Order: sequence, then C-alpha cells, then structure tokens
Amino acid sequence: MDSDRPELFLDTWAWVALADRRDQWNRAATEVYLRYSRTLHATSDFVLDEAISQLFLRLPFAHASQFVDQIWAARDDGRLMIVPISEGRFAAAWEWRLRLRDKPRVSFTDLTSFAVIDEFAIPNVLTGDQHFGQAGLRCKVLPNLVGA
Repeated sequence: MDSDRPELFLDTWAWVALADRRDQWNRAATEVYLRYSRTLHATSDFVLDEAISQLFLRLPFAHASQFVDQIWAARDDGRLMIVPISEGRFAAAWEWRLRLRDKPRVSFTDLTSFAVIDEFAIPNVLTGDQHFGQAGLRCKVLPNLVGA
C-alpha cells in the first residue's frame, strides 16, 4: 500500500455495483476501484451490513458468497480497513444527523459513513449516493454521476 491512510471509502452503492456485472454502474465503479487499487480502501461494518444484505437479495448465493469472501481477503491482506461503528462514531453520526436536519432522507448508515470519512480525512468516496455530495464533506465523490 502506498499509505497508511485510506484514500478511498466504499459505500454500499459501490459494493453492489462492483459485485453485480449487470448493474448499470458496474463499469464506472470498477474503473474508479481499479484507479485506486494501489491504495488503502476503507468501509464500515454498517456499510457492509447493508451491502451484504443487498448482495444476497440481488445475486445468486454462490456469486454473493464469493464476492463477500473477496472483501474478507482484502481485509486480511491489509488492502481494506473495515471501520467499526463504535459508540463515539455513533455519537458523531448523530451530530451529522442534527447538522443535516434539512436532509431527512439521509440514512443513518450514511451518517456513520460521513463520520468515518471525516475522522480519517478520507479524500475520496466511491458512491452513487448523492447525499455524500450534499453533506459538505471534504472529499471527492466518485464517479461523478451528477446528471447521469
């Protein structure tokens, strides 16, 4: 890895788009993922909870299981940091909820992601979720799907 600091945060959208070759955003997500392949990635246990649930709903069991095994392998190889949502990060997410009172559709999982991205100063997030761009985070949202 080029750095100890994560350079790319993967949201639920990213995991689903990467896993499902039929997903309309698979190619865009894969291009971004490969562009950052030599850097440390991060996600959270809350994001993986959502992603794994969606993967097993969308994909055949064997495909979903194999993809999740690749996530664990990336963690074990030191390419992926899975950040647990601790009590402190949960409280930080609640602060995000209060700050973004005008955005009631932002999920609490997204708010926990905002807290992690902010805490680790992660400069890039792989997501198609427009809430990440609306939150005022100091990170680049990739791929840029505005108007897509």
